[in-house]
Amino acid sequence: MFKLLDGPQTLGRGKIFWSCFLAVLAGALIYPVFADSYDVGNFSYFLIWIFMALGLCLMWGYGGMLSFGQTFFFGIAGYGYGVLAINMGGGTTTIAAIILSVLIAMAAAAVLGYFMIWGGISGIFFGIVTLSATLVLAFFLGQTAGPEWHIGTARLNGFNGMKGMDPLAVGDFYIEGSALYYVMIALIVIVYIALRMLVNSSVGNVIVATRENPQRAEMLGYDVRKYQLLTFVIGSGLAGLSGALYTSWGQFITPSSIGLPAAAMPIVWVAFSGRSDLTATLVGSFLLLFGFQTITVYSQQAALVLMGTLLLATVMLAPQGFVLGIGKLVVDWWTRRRRREPAPTLADAGRLQSDET
Repeated sequence: MFKLLDGPQTLGRGKIFWSCFLAVLAGALIYPVFADSYDVGNFSYFLIWIFMALGLCLMWGYGGMLSFGQTFFFGIAGYGYGVLAINMGGGTTTIAAIILSVLIAMAAAAVLGYFMIWGGISGIFFGIVTLSATLVLAFFLGQTAGPEWHIGTARLNGFNGMKGMDPLAVGDFYIEGSALYYVMIALIVIVYIALRMLVNSSVGNVIVATRENPQRAEMLGYDVRKYQLLTFVIGSGLAGLSGALYTSWGQFITPSSIGLPAAAMPIVWVAFSGRSDLTATLVGSFLLLFGFQTITVYSQQAALVLMGTLLLATVMLAPQGFVLGIGKLVVDWWTRRRRREPAPTLADAGRLQSDET
């Protein structure tokens, strides 16, 4: 089990890395003690989106499938949670609602993924199909303002969004504020550890082999379509988890959280961070979300322009991702230091990324 945590498919291994991991985790756990409730709520909001980024990292970085459909499954699970929570009456049933909504998103991913993967859709066309599905869902939900658009007692409400669902609760205890923050921390640790073990397992090795050369992997006897579908379903399920948690956190969801601008955001987070590593995606996505939210307070347009600029800079200057590039530079510097070799330069990091590309 522990060997899977320190496998070759993930950056960061050994006592030093895990000591830093535990130190960061300890800092995150004691943060609510010193912060006010508003800041804790904001951090909970940032953490909600991390699951979507990690799912895209798995699909795109490890599986080689660029998907613009993360907000598609985000929306399915988000609206699914709203419908289930309203019709099931709230309270402890919200726990069942969030589980069922994620399962619905994964079922939708299995159906869509089956027709795409078994239909031979790959490369840029994979992104086009998933983007089309996202835009169709956003357009459909936007025109459901009339009273006839309802599921049970839950109205969809068009562009005004669905509201009226209860937050996560256990009995009469609502999971909000610091409680929600700690739930987010626990879920992120569980998902992060589970994904590290997955990508470093034999299944993960096949997923990476499929990304590098699907024909060669198939000639070795693997049905690459099954591994691609598994990757797509897990990654989409994590996007669904973000959607359900988002709806529970804000007690509303609108079609604008599914449309084109929202669909592009996970691409920017993962590309900037480094799509081929889970740790880089986790750290980079959180930093971008924090920065984006801070700038949005003053100007939403400026925040969107910054996201676009970062994407262009990543594509042109650091195709493997800025955070991943810095991480590799630090690892290489530490290795050379232990061997008493000259310290690496930025040019060395650039050549390292070029060789891997």
